[in-house]
Amino acid sequence: MTDEDILLGIALTVALATGSQILANKLRVPALIILLPVGFTAGALTDVIHPGRLVGPDFPALVSLSVAVILYDAGLGLNLRNLTGRTRGIVTRLLVIGILVTFLAVAGIGPALFGIPLRGAAMIGMILVVSGPTVVGPLLEYVRPADRLRRILIWEGTLTDPIGAILGAIVFHAVATSHRIDIGRGYQFGQFLISMGVGLVGGTVGTVILWLTLRKLRLGETLGTLAQLATVILVAAGCDIVRDDTGLIAAIFTGLAITNLPGMDMPARRPFLETLVQMIIGLLFISISSAVTPASVVPVLVPSLILIAVLVLLVRPLIAYASAWRSDLTVAEWGFIGWMAPRGIVAASTASAFSASLVAKGLPGASKILPITFLVIVGTVLLYALTAAPVARKLGVVASARTRPLLVGGAPWVIGLGKALTAAGLDVLMWAGLEEERKRITAAGIELAHGEMLATATNPRARLEGVTAVFLLTDDDDFNALASVVIKDNVQGPVYRVGPPRDSHGVVAPYTGGDILFGHALVRHRLAARYERGARFHVQPGSQPIPADRDILFVVRADGQLAPVTGNQTITPLPGDTAVLMGSV
Repeated sequence: MTDEDILLGIALTVALATGSQILANKLRVPALIILLPVGFTAGALTDVIHPGRLVGPDFPALVSLSVAVILYDAGLGLNLRNLTGRTRGIVTRLLVIGILVTFLAVAGIGPALFGIPLRGAAMIGMILVVSGPTVVGPLLEYVRPADRLRRILIWEGTLTDPIGAILGAIVFHAVATSHRIDIGRGYQFGQFLISMGVGLVGGTVGTVILWLTLRKLRLGETLGTLAQLATVILVAAGCDIVRDDTGLIAAIFTGLAITNLPGMDMPARRPFLETLVQMIIGLLFISISSAVTPASVVPVLVPSLILIAVLVLLVRPLIAYASAWRSDLTVAEWGFIGWMAPRGIVAASTASAFSASLVAKGLPGASKILPITFLVIVGTVLLYALTAAPVARKLGVVASARTRPLLVGGAPWVIGLGKALTAAGLDVLMWAGLEEERKRITAAGIELAHGEMLATATNPRARLEGVTAVFLLTDDDDFNALASVVIKDNVQGPVYRVGPPRDSHGVVAPYTGGDILFGHALVRHRLAARYERGARFHVQPGSQPIPADRDILFVVRADGQLAPVTGNQTITPLPGDTAVLMGSV
């Protein structure tokens, strides 16, 4: 290729990756739905983005390092201390039963469907056990199932990626170094142990390096992110040099260890790493799907559709039923879990890396691994994206459309506001830091959030589950301002804060943007003073006129949506609504 072709190929790949993800975000669909067809179409129309020509034979090595970065980032979100209670048992069964049943099913029917040897079918089976939060998460955001279902499916999708990648590397070595699947032989089993050992040693080295750089050197956000990126690439590349495909194990282990080691001073937010991972995902899908030619898809199209039907209609419901057996899951919850198993980035990336190596080693049918995986990814994502919401509504597992507000603060006027919103028909949750404030909240009969709720919300992968709006109403204006910035991406709805005094000299509050509740006339200290002098909150139907001596604060719409008055927006109650007002002294 000429220099002009290379520049055009790079620019086109980046443009397609970015544009597809922006379009997917606006359409509220998983990015894979756009990325895969766009990459496939672009690959069929032009060869300038084809990775074999643009990068050459080194593309599998770049894929391996890119997947290592993605899996390290996924490992950082696996705080195992948060997987507690009955959810842990259900997720564990989904992982164990799901991986085993999916692998055996695909490996069992693969030779008959695709005319490939058992070794090739086993490789496809292990590739397809993974799901991943990059595709499950956007689907659940669109469907909005009940909190427990979302938690179960997110944990399952997040954990299957690293586990599936590890097992995929093991199966790859099994099929690449032997003429048959024979894990029981001492020699072959020793090869597996060597691969695992190399990956774990590399992960340990990466963990030690990051422990020294992040904890001892106290690097800031920018340098800390660069140190993580450099360490993961260095360790993954070193392990792959020693033994093929062990870098994924090292990357996963490093991420898991770093996020679960006590005392690690990790940055609360990692915008550069998150942006880089998002870009890598887009580039990989565009590049990988462009390598899938129409000529390679046509021979496996019908068998792949049969495989998708088996996975969706038989394998996944069986896995969900076996995992829900003797648990407290209802039939509807079991049914929805049985209808949610799309494949994502790790399946595509490992298929690209492993198939290229197996083709080079002369494995019969290895050239079919990538197009089969491509079709399964496209088929499952499209199917679940189109049907998950209707299925959830039919089963009755969709979360309530009513706003569930979290009020942060424990002053008397905040508790009075919480009682008024409760009287308006909302399920109110409150949080306060001081023990005496928490006791007052409990005494008022309002549900109290657990103590570490806001601390958990500073994790960029955490979610305030069940909360659809946050109102920061503490006596510390700087805390309200900082918290509104930190947790705004971790809430499934808006974040508001009460206004500081107009002449405030706070460190942060006067200089931070965001939605300010109730405008400049009802800032925090004025609300507290009016309440202390005897003003109270009132609830009345929206059809009644607003008395002249009362200020409107909120309107609860007929469908349960909470609309607050802000400095930039006034709200008019309609018939069927409920208005929350503050009276005069």
